[in-house]
Amino acid sequence: AQDQGAYTGEVGPEMLQEAGVKCAIVGHSERRNHFREADTLVASKLQAALKAGLTCVLCVGEPLQARTANKHETYVISQLSTAFHHLVDELCTDRLVIAYEPVWAIGTGKTATPAQAGAMHRTIRAWMLERFGTAGTDRSIMYGGSVKPANAAELMAASDIDGFLVGGASLDASKFLDIVHAAANA
Repeated sequence: AQDQGAYTGEVGPEMLQEAGVKCAIVGHSERRNHFREADTLVASKLQAALKAGLTCVLCVGEPLQARTANKHETYVISQLSTAFHHLVDELCTDRLVIAYEPVWAIGTGKTATPAQAGAMHRTIRAWMLERFGTAGTDRSIMYGGSVKPANAAELMAASDIDGFLVGGASLDASKFLDIVHAAANA
């Protein structure tokens, strides 16, 4: 979240740019979970990366408890609200991508149904419209939660899903290629 300074073990936007990096994933569920990255830290990282000119994929998503308690929308909107709280509208450009990754579907073999994923994508899009006006409506919103060749076409057919943030399946070239083909043909 810092441009530079004594932050041993951390990587700032300037360091990424010097290495030729153009994109960054911010707020991924594994970072939030394993490294206890709070929403406020995610917000700082998002702002720092966007200010530095990087393209950012902001990940949001709810745990199983929020989904089963029917609080999944409130949970995700809270993550978005914190991430964008201090973000100036000028940084909401085509360099900002949102990825909805239901935490309960990552690495579990469970996948949100196309209806569930599409509904959350519409919720995110509506929130972006409310927060940024028309500048927020054309942001890409991807789905990331156990995307596999068998479910990619069905998920892409759901409304408001612009693409995928593929995890484990991207480690197998043939599976990943099957997902790419399914998305391209949807």
